[in-house]
Amino acid sequence: MSRIEIRSEIRGSVISIDAALGDALAEDDPVITVLSMKMEIPVPAPFAGRLAEILVEEGDDVGVLQVVAILET
Repeated sequence: MSRIEIRSEIRGSVISIDAALGDALAEDDPVITVLSMKMEIPVPAPFAGRLAEILVEEGDDVGVLQVVAILET
């Protein structure tokens, strides 16, 4: 089983957690949503797998390429 890091591609604030621990995700399913420059931008799963860890909470600030979750494939 591989552990894949899910990274935010933008700087912003986490406005929602869109998946729960243990959820089976398809490629491109949203994991979190980040608010950046008044735009809501989903951070998707890069591959299909199971969500193993969520490393941020609603209201947290995230940076470019920050790891926000871990996916097991």
